[in-house]
Amino acid sequence: MKYFIELSYNGKAYHGWQNQPKSISVQEVIEDSLSKLLGESIAIVGAGRTDAGVHASQMFAHFDTEIAFKEDDLVYKLNSFLPKDIAVHTIFKVKAEAHARFDALSRTYLYRITLKKNVFTFDNTFYIKQELDVDKMNEASKILFQYKDFQCFSKSKTDVKTYDCDIMKASWFFKEDELHFVIKADRFLRNMVRAIVGTMINIGIGKLNIEDLHTIIISKNRSEAGFSVPAHALYLIEVEYPNNLKL
Repeated sequence: MKYFIELSYNGKAYHGWQNQPKSISVQEVIEDSLSKLLGESIAIVGAGRTDAGVHASQMFAHFDTEIAFKEDDLVYKLNSFLPKDIAVHTIFKVKAEAHARFDALSRTYLYRITLKKNVFTFDNTFYIKQELDVDKMNEASKILFQYKDFQCFSKSKTDVKTYDCDIMKASWFFKEDELHFVIKADRFLRNMVRAIVGTMINIGIGKLNIEDLHTIIISKNRSEAGFSVPAHALYLIEVEYPNNLKL
């Protein structure tokens, strides 16, 4: 049988989602826990590959096993077994051909910025001292919908065959004392969201003009775009799938 796991994690202690040769990853910890509880070697495939330090309030992964178990019981046992910074919410059967990564219709990320020093949120928000023109940042966000190729926001050493992404949503808004950026697309390139946010901040502080974003995207050159904002304020918050995957 094939199963999907819905989970969340605080990425502070991990070198990203994907297994690394010499660093601890979220994937490794979950695979190790599942393997011990089910009594066989379990490999999982995630919906995406979050970078080191990035969090997820909603992530999905799939695994195959012939071992029989009750889904709710395994959720309970996993949460007792896993460290406090990883939580499993549901486990459910899916079609044999279902794939956590390739069947995902979209991913949505949130970036959290605080404009005033806060001793309780510095671990999970990015503190910016400069004044930001949020109206300009929202105008610049609309330019993203005009393009598909976002090579300018991607890390140079990557194994992707195409830099095309379909951005469905991108907007800035205030939530209490924080400034939030939410972006939704069918896929994201490595470092893409953090590079977009850094570029938007440069527009917000007046270092770049709104129209400069056209030139940056057309250049396909990472060095033309803005800085990469810190990973600790970035969250994967939603992954969408077709309704017909679940059994």
